[in-house]
Amino acid sequence: MQRRSSLFGRRKGKPLSPLRAGLMEAVYPGLAVDLDVPPPEPLTDLFSVPVDTVRVEIGFGGGEHLVGAATREPGTGFIGVEPFVAGLANAVTAIDDAGLRNVRLFDDDAADLLDWLPPDSIAGVDLFYPDPWPKRRHWKRRFVKPENLDRVARVLIHGGRFRFASDSSAYVTWTLRHLRARSDFVWLAETADDWRLPYADWPGTRYEAKAIAAGRVPTYLTFERR
Repeated sequence: MQRRSSLFGRRKGKPLSPLRAGLMEAVYPGLAVDLDVPPPEPLTDLFSVPVDTVRVEIGFGGGEHLVGAATREPGTGFIGVEPFVAGLANAVTAIDDAGLRNVRLFDDDAADLLDWLPPDSIAGVDLFYPDPWPKRRHWKRRFVKPENLDRVARVLIHGGRFRFASDSSAYVTWTLRHLRARSDFVWLAETADDWRLPYADWPGTRYEAKAIAAGRVPTYLTFERR
């Protein structure tokens, strides 16, 4: 399929250690989702172990949440998206160490993956601590925008959830404005604790710990597909 070139920033940083470079060569190909092959029917057949539902995490960073969730929920299949090689290698190492078989990975544009997925096939989409692109001229680079929310809505099952966490108050406000303007999502918060407190079984991330240490306050939003 034709790929769009909407990735921004660096995909590579410091060279990988020999161990991680070796795992990327030996293990990653077996985890990678190939968009040139049609998705299986049902989508749960994408995994080598039986799973009941499938979830997607966009921009999983170091993979702390992705690997933790896959470990706690062996009956759920997880597709993690991360274009940055260091984060991808971290996840591959952790997945290999834990022997997880309910995780697949994709290292390119999340929009391409969402376009590839069948409609009504995903139980949840997570977007945790995405780049807020604070400068106005870069706002078009934010993941949360109408065309991507259309993609998320298309793949989510009825009652599926889109979760968004950020330490950027500007991006939180932006996300609330975009989601609350839509008729196909409803914000589930009933009290302030629903957005102030982390999700159940939230492991935290290294980025989040640094943000809190710097005095920034995380916000946790949950929207349901209607």
